Amino acid sequence: MIILMVALIMAGLSQGQNNITNQQNLSNMDNPKQAGQYTFELNDEVSRKKVTFKNRYGIELTGDLYLPKKGGTNLPGLAISGPFGAVKEQASGLYANEMAKRGFAVLAFDPSYTGESGGQPRNIASPDINTEDFSAAIDFLGLQDYIDRKKLGIIGICGFGGFALNAVAVDKRVKAVATTSMYDMSRVNAKGYFDSTTPEQRTELLEQMSQQRWEDAQNGTPKQAPQGLPSEIKGDEPPFVQEYFDYYKTDRGFHERSINSNGSWTVTTPVSLMNMPILTYIKEISPRPMLLIAGENAHSRYFSEDAYKAASEPKELMIIPGGVHTDLYDQLDMIPFDKLENFFNEHLKVNAG
Repeated sequence: MIILMVALIMAGLSQGQNNITNQQNLSNMDNPKQAGQYTFELNDEVSRKKVTFKNRYGIELTGDLYLPKKGGTNLPGLAISGPFGAVKEQASGLYANEMAKRGFAVLAFDPSYTGESGGQPRNIASPDINTEDFSAAIDFLGLQDYIDRKKLGIIGICGFGGFALNAVAVDKRVKAVATTSMYDMSRVNAKGYFDSTTPEQRTELLEQMSQQRWEDAQNGTPKQAPQGLPSEIKGDEPPFVQEYFDYYKTDRGFHERSINSNGSWTVTTPVSLMNMPILTYIKEISPRPMLLIAGENAHSRYFSEDAYKAASEPKELMIIPGGVHTDLYDQLDMIPFDKLENFFNEHLKVNAG
């Protein structure tokens, strides 16, 4: 079960998808859905620009900067990423599009080693580097002369909800944080769903990945894991697998660069996630506010509930009636954008002094 869990959670990018397209910084991309294979339509009130920036490790990240066309100065800024294994043309871009329409300057970005962002080898994740990616996005936003660097927030979706909380705990420039369908990737890899992995199973998996390192070192390249999602649904899969399929493998959310749509992570990707808990210092987000949003029927709901219990005030847990995990990726009637708008308007203003 632990191996199945890792295969599903770490479902990833195909081996042949290693080319990173070099894009000119701030090149215009105002064509809707078809340009860049976006899974949503660009709002008429919003502009979108391709941008690049580097994180603390020198990895060049690629993002889309969404701005309200009406312009403005001293705009509040938001950095958004996720879900884990997705790209900026999917859910994070949809969120950025909606929040920019509401007056925010929003950066949706591809994490290191994935999508159009840099980093070699491809298709790996790191609790440290993926946390740093959020802070690098805050660096970028704070350097724009039309953005108020005292009014910066973060939204993390799915697995990047956990990384978002980790980033905000240490990065005191961020004044408020929200997550939707949050996953603690370190916990689920280390302990399995609902902490069901036994110590013996954990040891077995770590033994397998430790031995895999010899093969990777000899070959000079890391081995890719099998694809986590099936090519078709038979109907007897767990409901959450069917939900992931309905988003990542259909016209609803498929993207050729998305790890969960089109391939696999490396076999050894879980190693650091299993060994480095990311929510150890969640209490240090306080006194800055956090908003945790989860679907009532989401298999991942317990991650948000447990994070809420562990965090200090001010904090809020919002449960969406009838919602499942992937509803909060793209279902506009389920994602509480009015709540997100009010949350950030209130707390970025209050904390800006």
